[in-house]
Amino acid sequence: MMLQHLGPSLADISCSALVPCLSPPGELTLEDFTNFTPIVKEELRQVIQNKRLSCGLSSPPTPLTLEEHDRKKRRRERNKIAAAKCRSKKKEKTEGLQKESEKLESINADLKAQIEELKQQKQQLVYMLNLHRPTCIVRAQDGQTPEDERNLFLQHIKESNFQLHSLTPPTEAFVGGGAAKP
Repeated sequence: MMLQHLGPSLADISCSALVPCLSPPGELTLEDFTNFTPIVKEELRQVIQNKRLSCGLSSPPTPLTLEEHDRKKRRRERNKIAAAKCRSKKKEKTEGLQKESEKLESINADLKAQIEELKQQKQQLVYMLNLHRPTCIVRAQDGQTPEDERNLFLQHIKESNFQLHSLTPPTEAFVGGGAAKP
């Protein structure tokens, strides 16, 4: 039993009347379509499809042959493998970048620690220099400059080296001639 609806038959309705945006104002509205029963909606779909086919707008899909189906299946498999390979490469690259990032962060932390250590050493040396500064000023007032002090220190080192060489007797014997080195 087919339900009947009041109004014009579906064959009498034009394509523009079936599509609300194409219909002129005052004919069918979107509200009219929401009130249709599912059977009427299905009949409308069929009429629209037939009109499209007659106008050449779309054609029904043709069934695939076995060869086309196999080709499509192989293509999907290749695409699936390529996608998995791509994801794998991306994951490896991400992991490599993560490891490199961690390594650089570790190096950065080590360098920051080294900077802090060098700053502390600098502070200690500046402190020691400031402690020594008054003695340099006193010596400079006595007529001695830091360069004079340096020269005296170098002279003292030379004298102590000369004394060491003169006090130490030669202990190594010359193997070939039996005589000692001078």
